Amino acid sequence: MHQIIIIGSGPAGFTAAIYAARAGLEPVLFASSVAIGGELMNTTEVENFPGFPEGIQGPDLMQKMQEQAERFGTRVVYDDAVEVDFSGDVKRVIAGDGTVHEARAVVYATGSAYRKLGLPDEDRLSGHGVSWCATCDGFFFREKTIAVVGGGDSAMEEATFLTRFADKVYVIHRREELKASKIMQQRAFDNEKIEFIWNSEVTAIRGENQVSGVALRSTVDGSASELPLEGLFIAIGNDPRTHLVHDKLELTAEGTIAVQGRSSRTSVVGVFAAGDVVDPTYRQAVTAAASGTVAALDAEHYLAALDAAQPLAALAER
Repeated sequence: MHQIIIIGSGPAGFTAAIYAARAGLEPVLFASSVAIGGELMNTTEVENFPGFPEGIQGPDLMQKMQEQAERFGTRVVYDDAVEVDFSGDVKRVIAGDGTVHEARAVVYATGSAYRKLGLPDEDRLSGHGVSWCATCDGFFFREKTIAVVGGGDSAMEEATFLTRFADKVYVIHRREELKASKIMQQRAFDNEKIEFIWNSEVTAIRGENQVSGVALRSTVDGSASELPLEGLFIAIGNDPRTHLVHDKLELTAEGTIAVQGRSSRTSVVGVFAAGDVVDPTYRQAVTAAASGTVAALDAEHYLAALDAAQPLAALAER
């Protein structure tokens, strides 16, 4: 039986692993069989993570985090966690190959997934003009013409933020009115760099090696048009990856895992959560990493208290 299992291989998961490993807990980290490294694996250059003044490629940053975690003794499992059982003192995680892993504590750090438009070239041009994060990538669009797809608060916030860099920001929305709050709408309406394209949806993304424009279709009469662009930001929401714990952990109204105050403690004793899966607001690599630190420390304190009352051998015999 393991001391601690970490589910997730983004900044939160690997940071939790680094701290847990340095505490001598010999963590086992489920890194997934496909999407190792989380959303940063889709980011070309990261310039806002502390310690890299010249910037660093997203995959390179995640590789360094993994190497650091493994250096201190983390064992990385290249498989998916397909089922969890948190009902007893000993937590069970079932891998994709059917192997059952048991641990005294679990850190759940599966992150969130940006909602996509579902277009053929969306993934191909990710990092080459297509982005889901203005805070991450806005700097690269100085003096360019770009567009934001969406009509909620996130889209208005992204569009307003991007006007710091771009010369022109279109907002493409499939309806004739926004879902965003009134104050967010007004900020966007008052910004002279923002122009709204109403009742329109993106049907194709143009460009070979870099975004050059989008194809639009009217949601009113079906007419088609083209819009030249140098960047496309998709802001139609994101979904925390909580599918394994819907009936096992308490969730918030936003669909994230509920934690107690500023801690990482979930509704189940011995299960901790970190990163975007608990954060509906910031969703940054550095905040996820900090959250992973909290989870590891909380888990370490929990195990220390558990040992004081009940040794590992007693749990293993149950």
